[in-house]
This record gives sequence, structure tokens and C-alpha cells, in this order.
Amino acid sequence: MTYSEDLNNETPEDAITVLSEEQSLERMKTHSVGRLVVRRANDMDIFPINFVVDTNNPFAEDGTALYFRTAEGTKLFTVNLNADVLFEVDEFHEGENAWSVVVKGTAALVKDTNEANHADTLGLKPWVPTLKYNFVRITPKSISGRAFVLGEEPERY
Repeated sequence: MTYSEDLNNETPEDAITVLSEEQSLERMKTHSVGRLVVRRANDMDIFPINFVVDTNNPFAEDGTALYFRTAEGTKLFTVNLNADVLFEVDEFHEGENAWSVVVKGTAALVKDTNEANHADTLGLKPWVPTLKYNFVRITPKSISGRAFVLGEEPERY
């Protein structure tokens, strides 16, 4: 069953559906752009990034990892200072349905040549025509998702 079928079978009383980890990953696989939240000291940043989900990852303990590529700069600097990250992907269809998936995880610069070679096979290409030599792996600690049926607010009284 696709996520569209899941949402079409819901009633207004079930406007919010908690997605399983598997359902959340499947939705993420249909997208290539998300938002990475990083934190350093008392400051936080959010970056739009392109990414890939790898659910057959031989370098991840449970087989699931997300990868993105980056040049030297704020993202890489901050990930090296504090590996705890949030990552979000969502989709919105005006007046119909939406979903959102949040990954809480640990980000690490890929230093192992075998893992870098593996990541290079995943088809991850930069958005902009700049050189991005660094692969970063996000290892999920938790994956949570919600699907929403959109509509008018019910009568309050």
C-alpha cells in the first residue's frame, strides 16, 4: 500500500497518522532534499541539503544510514564539533495531505575509503556546480513520521 492509499482511507477523526519507521523511510526515499539542523554551543543552524537514504548499508549497525555531500564550511565544521543532528523531510499537497519525517541521529565525516567508495555508488550528486569532496553519514538514533489529512478546522462549539 502506498502512502497516498494510506491517507485516502482515513476519516476526519483520523487526520493524523503515526508512521512506522519503515513507512517513514519509504517516504524519505521518494525525496532528495531535506533540512539538516546542527548545533554548536548556544547557536543552531538549519541547512537545506540533498541526501540519499541507504537501507542496505554495510557500514551501519542496523543497515540504515543517510548520506550527504558537502564542501569545507559551516556544516562540516559544526558536525565535527557536535555530531548530534536533526534531519527533516516533508511533502505537502495543498488541500489534500501531507507528511513529515524527522530523524534524530549522529553525523560523521566518512573517513573510511571503503565506505566512501560505497557512498559514491548511491548516486548522490551536488545541487550546485561546486566540488563537494566530503561524504557525511547520518546514523539514525530515532526515526519518527506523521501523515496528515488536510482540511478545514472542525466546528469548535
